[in-house]
Amino acid sequence: MTVKTGFVAIVGRPNVGKSTLMNRILGQKLSITSRKPQTTRHQILGIKTEDDVQVIYVDTPGIHCIQDKAINRYMNRAATTAVRDVDLVVMVVDRTRWTEEDDLVLEAVSQQRAPVVLAVNKADSLKDKDVLLPYLQRLAERHSFDQIIPLSAKTGRNVDRLENLIESYLPEGQYFYPEDQITDRSSRFLAAELVREKIMRQLGDELPYAMTVEIEEFVHTGELAEISALILVERASQKRIVIGDAGYRIKQIGREARLDMENLFDCKVMLNLWVKVKSGWSDDERALRSLGYTDQE
Repeated sequence: MTVKTGFVAIVGRPNVGKSTLMNRILGQKLSITSRKPQTTRHQILGIKTEDDVQVIYVDTPGIHCIQDKAINRYMNRAATTAVRDVDLVVMVVDRTRWTEEDDLVLEAVSQQRAPVVLAVNKADSLKDKDVLLPYLQRLAERHSFDQIIPLSAKTGRNVDRLENLIESYLPEGQYFYPEDQITDRSSRFLAAELVREKIMRQLGDELPYAMTVEIEEFVHTGELAEISALILVERASQKRIVIGDAGYRIKQIGREARLDMENLFDCKVMLNLWVKVKSGWSDDERALRSLGYTDQE
């Protein structure tokens, strides 16, 4: 029996659908998503083992131009280091919109030895289908991509084609992880991310990046998980926004996060949320490290 296994980095600028693509491939929600750029802040491994093939996908933060705060610099480091020592890079772009940040991503992947497949996401939502083929030809002139595939991470169109292509690049070797493992991240980390996703989705315009989530308690006893999460913001006005009138907003955030956690952890969840002001956390290297933003992924 021939076993194939390897690492695949999914990279791109913010908000092009990298996390949606990984979730689609895995068949379950692992990376959080929202319409807000820079939702993903960490490298996250998604492991898919099927038919003697194990692919370890590395979902990454979007590479972006803004580096005025420590957290922005951290996210760029997390993304650029992910392309080292992988067997394949999947660079995701958004339809026919090529930006300066796409140039940054291309520069980063061009410096690596791994082959690069370009995934043109959201291709099915183009109103004028005739523009796609000429655009793909222009993309081919930008860089000698090993393959260019138009697809839709949201609907799954052409994702199976991408997976077959990925498999063809993987070397033979033994599995790195047990067959039933889907990520290298802890349940505490995933719980924090789910809370952060709900906040990003509901308050992304009012609370762009000045918020993070820390799990203070996680006790899993058979059929019940008791979880206490601390939401950190930078100003008192942001705390009021998260709590909402008579606590309405934080109750809604908690309810939606709890339902996702119950699906992910396959048990009942008792979730408690608190909000605390910690000014300047997003530009404080020491605070970031204490909150889990470290380069040792």
